Amino acid sequence: MTNELPKKQLVADSFGRAAAHYDDVAVLQRQTGDELLERLDLVKIKPKRIVDLGVGTGRNLNYLAQRYPGAQLIAVDIATGMLQQARQNYYQQQGLKRWLPSRNKMHYIAGDAEKLPFEDNSVDLIFANLALQWCDPRTSYAEIQRVLSPEGLVMFTTLGPDTLSELRHSWAQVDDFPHVNLFYDMHDVGEAMTEAGLAGIVLDADRYILTYDDSMALMKDLKILGARNVNRERKRGLTGKHALEKVRQAYEQFRKEGVLPATYEVVFGHAWKGVQAQKMAEDGSVAIPINQIQRK
Repeated sequence: MTNELPKKQLVADSFGRAAAHYDDVAVLQRQTGDELLERLDLVKIKPKRIVDLGVGTGRNLNYLAQRYPGAQLIAVDIATGMLQQARQNYYQQQGLKRWLPSRNKMHYIAGDAEKLPFEDNSVDLIFANLALQWCDPRTSYAEIQRVLSPEGLVMFTTLGPDTLSELRHSWAQVDDFPHVNLFYDMHDVGEAMTEAGLAGIVLDADRYILTYDDSMALMKDLKILGARNVNRERKRGLTGKHALEKVRQAYEQFRKEGVLPATYEVVFGHAWKGVQAQKMAEDGSVAIPINQIQRK
């Protein structure tokens, strides 16, 4: 694992500023969140305490509350602006139901996946949609293993290194600075999970392609999302119009059927605190050794 991790304060500040308009362009986040929720249908678990790790604007909180009525829900995010937005959105979605005695108990906590603010063996389900890519895998999965209850489950998505490959290639025609965030390979994720002591590990990767009329629209969406370039070796200062024009021209080589693709490599994964692979339904999925994991 050689990726240079970004400073967490940069990540927190960027996503905090993006909270108000994040949902306007969070297409990928909705798609992966929906699939991750569907995968919970394959799991036999009745959690009493659930953590939505990297909750963002809280879109998945209401779905988790419906799926696990009576469970305590804890929203965790490194960006306080996101937590505020998540609280507001959840209250609006719940409406008058939030005053009923049987409603889920909701808590909002500012926290980092590399240092989770929970006691050992205290969480039954950790749900993390596109949040862990900003973390050191060894540290974050060790923390997840620590806080999971004896039969606890982590269900997550993260981004792989082929994410935004078209944009990365286009910027490479301009200079040698990293302009696109770098993410860990699925094998690195699997190794980190194994080292952490997680069991019944299942990983698979898929590619999602969003399309744009032009590359500037893509970069605008990334800015709105808060997914700014936070590489430690990124170029400081404003990007000139000449450089942006060179990027625009370079990106044109990827145009197909009138639109430009933006590829995201999404890694789906789940694992148990202990050896709990037998809890999975007969859905055709199997736990496989890390050395046999292959990307699609």
